[in-house]
Amino acid sequence: MADPALDALVDALRCLPGVGQKSAQRMAYHLLQHDRAGAIKLALALESAVTEIGHCERCHTFSRAPVCDVCLDESRDKHLLCVVETPADQAALERTGSYKGCYFVLLGRLSPLDGLGAKDIGLSALLDRASDGLVKEVILATNFTAEGEATAHVLAEHLKARGLKVTRLARGVPVGSELEYVDLGTIAHAFMDRR
Repeated sequence: MADPALDALVDALRCLPGVGQKSAQRMAYHLLQHDRAGAIKLALALESAVTEIGHCERCHTFSRAPVCDVCLDESRDKHLLCVVETPADQAALERTGSYKGCYFVLLGRLSPLDGLGAKDIGLSALLDRASDGLVKEVILATNFTAEGEATAHVLAEHLKARGLKVTRLARGVPVGSELEYVDLGTIAHAFMDRR
């Protein structure tokens, strides 16, 4: 019979995406048997992150301060506002080094099946942010899933109604790929979005 503390650790690890019972058990056993120092480091880092990190008041990304470093950066182009679904999406765009504007993080996407509507993803906060008098173009960088496309469509309609220029990230054939291995939907979109 397993110890209640071990069971609690396994259950806690199962909350991570893609981690099932067996993976959680392996992680728990590894930490307890081979890396107790790592386990303590992990626990302290989690506690610190959960208690110290909130959301930026302007863009909603993760931040320890009321306003994040990106929003405070005077060198950013205040005329561009890129809308993403999650802080992870923002981080991915930042890693490219190719975008120097501002962001708005929705913290989700429209998903009627999950009961998530426009209020749940902060549509009114986005409209207020985009209508601040500085923003000239809103770039919709939601994911290219059915929910992401629906979200982009709804956002575009509301933003255009306010007289804002709205663009969408381009999509197409990935760099370095061979056409015969690219899915047909991607090829079709590449033809439609060609320049």
